[in-house]
Amino acid sequence: MAQAPQNRDLTERFIEFYRNYYREEIGTLAQQYPKEKRSLHIDYDDLYRFDSELADDYITKPGQFQEYAEEALRLFDLPADVKLGQAHVRMRNLPETVDIRNLRVNDDHIGTLISVQGIVRKATDVRPKITEAAFECQRCGTMSYIPQGDGGFQEPHECQGCERQGPFRIDFDQSNFVDSQKLRVQESPEGLRGGETPQSIDINLSDDVTGKVTAGDHVTVVGVLHIEQQTSGNEKTPVFDYYMEGISLTIEDEEFEDMEISDEDVAEIVELSNDPAIYEKMVESVAPAIYGYEQEKIAMILQLFSGVTKHLPDGSRIRGDLHMLLIGDPGTGKSQMLSYIRHIAPRSVYTSGKGSSSAGLTAAAVRDDFGDGQQWTLEAGALVLADKGIAAVDELDKMRPEDRSAMHEGLEQQQISVSKAGINATLKSRCSLLGAANPKYGRFDQYEPIGEQIDLEPALISRFDLIFTVTDDPDPDEDSKLADHILKTNYAGELNTQRTNVANSEFTEQQVDAVTDEVAPTIDADLLRKYIAYAKRTCYPTMTDEAKEVIRDFYVDFRARGADEDAPVPVTARKLEALVRLGEASARVRLSDKVTREDAERVTGIVESCLRDIGMDPETGEFDADIVETGRSKTQRDRIKNLLELIRTMQEEYEEGAPHEEVLERANSELNMDEKTVNDQLDKLKMKGDIYEPRGDVYRAT
Repeated sequence: MAQAPQNRDLTERFIEFYRNYYREEIGTLAQQYPKEKRSLHIDYDDLYRFDSELADDYITKPGQFQEYAEEALRLFDLPADVKLGQAHVRMRNLPETVDIRNLRVNDDHIGTLISVQGIVRKATDVRPKITEAAFECQRCGTMSYIPQGDGGFQEPHECQGCERQGPFRIDFDQSNFVDSQKLRVQESPEGLRGGETPQSIDINLSDDVTGKVTAGDHVTVVGVLHIEQQTSGNEKTPVFDYYMEGISLTIEDEEFEDMEISDEDVAEIVELSNDPAIYEKMVESVAPAIYGYEQEKIAMILQLFSGVTKHLPDGSRIRGDLHMLLIGDPGTGKSQMLSYIRHIAPRSVYTSGKGSSSAGLTAAAVRDDFGDGQQWTLEAGALVLADKGIAAVDELDKMRPEDRSAMHEGLEQQQISVSKAGINATLKSRCSLLGAANPKYGRFDQYEPIGEQIDLEPALISRFDLIFTVTDDPDPDEDSKLADHILKTNYAGELNTQRTNVANSEFTEQQVDAVTDEVAPTIDADLLRKYIAYAKRTCYPTMTDEAKEVIRDFYVDFRARGADEDAPVPVTARKLEALVRLGEASARVRLSDKVTREDAERVTGIVESCLRDIGMDPETGEFDADIVETGRSKTQRDRIKNLLELIRTMQEEYEEGAPHEEVLERANSELNMDEKTVNDQLDKLKMKGDIYEPRGDVYRAT
């Protein structure tokens, strides 16, 4: 059948467009078709420059214009033996991206070409889908060819040969199949503000764009928006669902693809970075409603900027992301600081320990009707969704131990391995973790070691680069300043709320502004977010010799404290890597490409302060890395070992075993241990099974 004149003109326009812009790409496609390549990707901007009307029509009538574009590809001048019979044309890089939550019938999105961005929440396996089914009549052998769409499987009504109604058999050899896959794409966390629930859309992919992505990947998908009717049981409902027929798919490996930074923003950021008081301004911009905690706030800023991820020639990778833990008394503002950081971070996911399972944090294998029929799919969890951002986990101590253990690999290797339901996969979780927890008994006891007071596994604690203890100690001067700050913050909130809600408020706008300025962040949250994104995109600092020397000396001097045979090991090599990461983050705050002596001194001060809080044995006053790494100080280990030896010696003297009273007396005189300590250690030894009681108040070693 001859083409209509208008259609022929449009096909000719596309051929001319290909000659001007895509001659080389079509040549490459012709060489590699159909094994390696089956699609020509065209850029919207190129088509718009060539013919703006043609580009606009392609957006509004994608079905028709896709056919013209593909027909033009088949008619393009190619060597006689090359045929691009089933090659696709795939449009990408549309000028605007539509937010998934803003898809609307009234905005004429349905039936048009749109672009959406988000994170892949689920992806089915790639399955063959029939596009044209060949039916053979079982009575006369006549073949019937029925094209198949998305609206259910179509069979012939009657045979074209004998005109009977079957029976028919599908001939798979003569039918046409294409690869198909279904994705569920959810809004990226960085686009959500104020605790919004992320929304998602299902996308159907076919042929050579299938099998490219896995759960957790950030993607931009260009496709045609359609609607389908929802059903309730076998009944159809009046409500419809959106879905997309995907045309092209791009995996975004940019850190913050939604972060648009204008030239004016860059100028403001660079000017700010040259301010000598930049670190103080940064601290004042983190949770200004919370008084104090300068060390914790500067550490959070460094975590937001993060160190540089290193890729070594042998293929190994050293993480640049910093993990930080706040352990503290109730009511010290930990959750509020976490919440604030979550809003500043360009990409962040917030979760609370009590409401999180290991699958919710890492990845879940889910069996549902997503796709066609019951099948297993992977669903990305919080650490995967926070890839290249920050995962804020509150109430870390309230999680079940088996759920927490799922985080170990995500923190150090920065990947999540899943082996469930026949799915064996590795997902990326290149994120920083900011955790908050309470001490085991509700409040800190300054005389007890941290390992005894935190209900977290030593293996998890040791993966944190910085651990801060946030204590609530009465202090008249500090309490007075804190009270003033809280009252001032609340007063500013009261004025602002009253001015907004009461028409005839007695306060003028100037009065409200004067008070609110006192508690406003020095650097606006939006600018700070852009500052961080800009620094992470453009800054990759390297160590100067002076910085290396400061960090080396700090580490060696610290280690030297454990040189004596009986002294505890004060710090491990893990802290050395933490110092390097912190130094790089400190340089990024100034947008500097060099880690200077000042950076190194700043971060060694923070690390020493943390170690002093958590890594010091309260009994000896010495730094002891084992408190963090194993949850028990060397003093405690020695004490348990000595007590066990004492019981072993005594059970040889006493036939039935070492009597309790005698153990107390000799432990006091020989080991210098008081009664409470001895009883505590005896309970621990019994729990571990190192000793047992053959009868009451008599102990024997196992």
